[in-house]
Amino acid sequence: MGNVVTQISCGRQHTLAFIPSSGKMDSFGLGGNGQLGTRSTSNRNSPAPVKGPWCRPPQTDMEQGCCVKRIYAGGDQSFAHCSIVLNTVFLLTCSEIDLVFSSASCLNGSFLAGSHPDHYNTSSKCSGVDMNMARLLFHRVVQHDYPEIAQQIAASLEKNLIPRLSSSPPDIEALRLYLTLPECPLFSDPNTYVTLAIPFAKALISLKEAPLKVLGNWWSQFEAPVFQRLVELYKVVVVYLLKMHKVGVPHSEQRVFTCFLDTALKLLEILHAVNERAGHMIQYDKFYIHELDDLIDIRNDYITWIQQQMYSMAHDSAVTLCKYPFVFDAQAKTTLLQTDAVIQMQMAVDQAQRQNFSSMFLPVVESVNPCLILIVRRENIVGDTMEVLRKSKNVDYKKPLKVIFVGEEAVDAGGVRKEFFLLIMRELLDPKYGMFRYYEESRLIWFANKTFEDIDLFHLTGVICGLAIYNLTIVDLHFPVALYKKLLKRNPTLDDLKELMPDVGRSLQQLLDYTEDDVEDTFCLNFTVTVENFGATEVLELVPNGMDICVDNSNRPEFVSAYVDYIFNKSVAALFESFFAGFHKVCGGKVLELFQPNELQAMVIGNTNYDWKELEKSTEYKGEYWAENPTIKFFWEVFHDLSLEKKKLFLLFLTGSDRIPILGMKSLKLVIQPTGGGEHYLPVAHTCFNLLDLPKYSSRETLQNKLLQAIDHNQGFNLA
Repeated sequence: MGNVVTQISCGRQHTLAFIPSSGKMDSFGLGGNGQLGTRSTSNRNSPAPVKGPWCRPPQTDMEQGCCVKRIYAGGDQSFAHCSIVLNTVFLLTCSEIDLVFSSASCLNGSFLAGSHPDHYNTSSKCSGVDMNMARLLFHRVVQHDYPEIAQQIAASLEKNLIPRLSSSPPDIEALRLYLTLPECPLFSDPNTYVTLAIPFAKALISLKEAPLKVLGNWWSQFEAPVFQRLVELYKVVVVYLLKMHKVGVPHSEQRVFTCFLDTALKLLEILHAVNERAGHMIQYDKFYIHELDDLIDIRNDYITWIQQQMYSMAHDSAVTLCKYPFVFDAQAKTTLLQTDAVIQMQMAVDQAQRQNFSSMFLPVVESVNPCLILIVRRENIVGDTMEVLRKSKNVDYKKPLKVIFVGEEAVDAGGVRKEFFLLIMRELLDPKYGMFRYYEESRLIWFANKTFEDIDLFHLTGVICGLAIYNLTIVDLHFPVALYKKLLKRNPTLDDLKELMPDVGRSLQQLLDYTEDDVEDTFCLNFTVTVENFGATEVLELVPNGMDICVDNSNRPEFVSAYVDYIFNKSVAALFESFFAGFHKVCGGKVLELFQPNELQAMVIGNTNYDWKELEKSTEYKGEYWAENPTIKFFWEVFHDLSLEKKKLFLLFLTGSDRIPILGMKSLKLVIQPTGGGEHYLPVAHTCFNLLDLPKYSSRETLQNKLLQAIDHNQGFNLA
């Protein structure tokens, strides 16, 4: 032919050749999948031109022209890496834009990482894609100043590319566009959610298991901000759809709406699973959709979800958000807990009414009390509580809790109940019982592997934790996250041991990370653990004949696993089983499945999402105090100047805990009232009512000194 060919690329059964002098590309071989680029699916025994143009001189003085950098022939695809640049803005005709954005091969061959990209950079573990490059290119091409380009790209993606995506791509390289396309600004345009973002999500979730697993591997290698952008995109799509539904979706379109919503949520579910497997690239609360409380009836959603599970309702019925609990924030999950309690209480009442009706000719049956009433003496709070709970039925645990202290007239509007939890937990955790072991380094507690106390006390502690959750009262219970994992039937890990016993955890991690071959000689360990109980030291085997099994380079992971299992499971099995049974008497059921371990922990002991301005905003005042009172203004000036540790000490002084309820600062409802006496008096906290007696100090300095004295010298629970 007489033409100089500078590049040749061979695919599975076809070949490409590039001829720079004429700006042409020829192809031959099998063309059944359109890989020859001749706009047909015919085979070619001789070279035929690929539709171009592939190379041209500059069209203007400022244009750098169009050139092919590299050609590629894959399995059943072909593509060319080329550029047409004018001051970093691409100059493409409409037909060229359509060609590029209608072609999966073009997009899959773009944005390859490295200075010399080739398709061998891609594997099941690594995509070989430069995500920052993709984001930059898409944002340069899709701009408000060039709406015609954006419209052409949207049309090409909508009509040509996305509908042709296969559930079983021919090779790994064909998956690259699933990473890069969401970086296109068009996907974040509400006007294209229905035409681009949702159809793309549908294609993605329709992928078969193998390609979806590869995508999961690639996502897990993302930088956190890149992964977060993808999550945020489909959270916004869900909110958009729910807002549409709230405005009103015609009955004829309900099925389509259900499909759209389910598609977006299923993609978020896939991303959430990837995030979990990758060890939380982003925090679990980044999946929360905070608008849900305003957009759906959470109570009805929970009821529908329960009904669907009970009656095996069809999959195409209404979408319930409870199927996707990772999108619920603390407020929503609290509502779910309350809904669950109301449902179970109503079921108990209905059952009692049926019994009353069937027994109407028998002696009068005692009416059902809508509350769980605890009548206890302060001096025997543990014994009295156990006695009442022992006589209560399981269904009674789900009822609202009311506490009465013998000989006291206070009506339980929440304050008495809070005081009850403070007192009984302080009693149960008292060292005299020896039920729990305190770890000085972490300031956390765990079950003592040996105790002389009745195992029923562990059952009671579990019940108390459950009652605190159901009655939205935080308790001062310093267990590690491992406890809440076990309550949710998940296994603790070495990371949990590091939280409880940092020194031991670090040592075990050093054992795992040791790179030399002399593990046995260096660490001198066998499969045993040394424990101390009541002053006596005991060596216990982690596995049968563990005393005779040395820890070496090959079995050290098994040793670490056995050690963790002993601390969190084997050594405390009977005690935790009793605690677990008590807790699940109150908090068992489907609603518990909706929680993460950290969320369950926050329900019990509160969280550390401090918002001090919200505390000031929600504070109430009594007597002659009001927001602009000089003493009150002094107080908030002093308070906001305190360090974080001092502010936490103030919370401990005020509420009995340095953490806040899961619903946030606004739920604390701090009340400040004036008190008699002079400036020499200290502020006094009525812990059970979040009530602060604040003397009328005449200067900022005096108030600061007195407040610091009060919170620095507060010991234990201030039950004034």
